[in-house]
Amino acid sequence: MITTVTLNPAQDRTFTTARMILGQVNRIDSVKNIAGGKGINVTKVLRQYGYEVRTLGFLGGYTGKFIEDYVRSIGAECFFTYVDGETRVNINILSQDGYVTELLEPGPDVGEKELGRFLVDFDKGIEDSQLVILSGSASEGVPPTIYQDLILRAKSRGKKVILDSSGVFLKESINACPYMVKPNIKELEILSGRKIKRMEDAIGAALQIGGRGINHVMVSMGAKGLLYINNREIMYAKAPQVKAVNTVGCGDSVVAAFAMAHEQGMSNEELLKFCVGISAANATTLESAVIPMDKAEELMEQVKVVRY
Repeated sequence: MITTVTLNPAQDRTFTTARMILGQVNRIDSVKNIAGGKGINVTKVLRQYGYEVRTLGFLGGYTGKFIEDYVRSIGAECFFTYVDGETRVNINILSQDGYVTELLEPGPDVGEKELGRFLVDFDKGIEDSQLVILSGSASEGVPPTIYQDLILRAKSRGKKVILDSSGVFLKESINACPYMVKPNIKELEILSGRKIKRMEDAIGAALQIGGRGINHVMVSMGAKGLLYINNREIMYAKAPQVKAVNTVGCGDSVVAAFAMAHEQGMSNEELLKFCVGISAANATTLESAVIPMDKAEELMEQVKVVRY
């Protein structure tokens, strides 16, 4: 069993249009409602590959029910904590010129009692999981130290924790030393206090983060690929060139792929190819975190790993 935690899930409304022009009327070609949020996306990928997943986090209102119904429909176990507010709705606008515009709601307020209930649910929800995945940010009322608390709770019970967050939530939790962390370049700059312009800068910053006691550092570099640090082993893999339809969920696909590769005991090189291939395949589909598996396998074969 793998447990995913999404503190601020969302219903993603994905619109397609020929072109998005600010300040003018824009005609929408299609709209699709999708259960989203970073941890939900991780759950979607894991379920496509047949893994048992338990989902935790905050849900509220009609939108929350929509997300829970979807998660159940893909065969994941739901262990959500309900709050009085309404789960947020995010807008993703995909235009044919290649631009992706995202409008993200803040999410419902979480009260002290609701947070207390969630911590009880978290302790129960990870009992039979060896791997716990913490993804995304959190809404109002959730303290910035929440992930630090969850990491320490999980580690005290012998669980390995994957962290994929940003901003204050990432900064406040990194010293709790999760098993794996997946920053992008901007997040790596904030964590390390270094300006990153070249690959050597990224490697130095990632080694600095790993030196705190984090076993695995996976740096997302967008279309350029992934940098992977495992102890002192340094590897980089360039992403294969694909026609990107929707890049939302690519980072979440990396996290899910890492979890699967870890569970399968892959070598570091196999793991990196697996992560790059699945992430690149995700970008080729309209719905985030829906992986065309044949395409992913094809892309994995194209990945070249460089060791430093």
